[in-house]
Amino acid sequence: MRRVVEVVGIGAGDPGQITVEAVDALRRANVVFFLDKAGQARELSDLRQVILDTHVPGGGYRVARVDDPQRRRDYDGYVEAVADWRARRVELCARMIAEHLGPEQTGAFLVWGDPALYDSIIAVVEGVLAGGADFEVRVRPGISSLSALAARHRITFNQIAGAVQITTGRRLAAGWPEGVDDVLVMLDAGNTFLKHLDEPGATIHWGAYVGTADEILIAGPLAEVAEQIVASRQRARDAKGWIMDSYLLRRPAGGS
Repeated sequence: MRRVVEVVGIGAGDPGQITVEAVDALRRANVVFFLDKAGQARELSDLRQVILDTHVPGGGYRVARVDDPQRRRDYDGYVEAVADWRARRVELCARMIAEHLGPEQTGAFLVWGDPALYDSIIAVVEGVLAGGADFEVRVRPGISSLSALAARHRITFNQIAGAVQITTGRRLAAGWPEGVDDVLVMLDAGNTFLKHLDEPGATIHWGAYVGTADEILIAGPLAEVAEQIVASRQRARDAKGWIMDSYLLRRPAGGS
């Protein structure tokens, strides 16, 4: 049997959102790899540990951890900065896997939401393989933060027969995407929805820390609740030192 690295989607934070397949993968793990965020964001690692304690109560695994490198701000372009960040993550993960994953053992990375949606761990692990490491990779899907957001607000992603686009705050800043009336937005550090306050009939469903004890939900006409979201977001970031949020922007079907 070869060494195995499991990339396990663990949902948006609620231990009840993890799939049976993911639980089985965690229970087979000999070692769990943590990329710890700096400062107060280390709470994210604590939440991962809660998920482990819930579903692998007997322990039996080791935890290997490194500090997740911060993205450098001295690059001219965003793509170049992310490529550098990923390369440094590959180097750290390669070292961690080499040191802690023994022959015929299984290691696991716990990934928020779904590993396929705006997360780099799959690419990082593939980068480790490209560097000459030898192990099998298995990916376990998870409930994305967007799925959890829609469930909490009791909404669907799309209107009847409508298209949906998943995007980032950086791309939304360039304008409402063409051909869609429903836009799901992640990784928005700048409250980009404020650029669309004059969009006729636009509504927003926003959530932060969805699935955790600190969950915040706000919804309504965009022009009426936008400032409430901005204020709530700032208070939450100030209190915790980090924020994990997403939202659905919607305009009436056939908008332009």
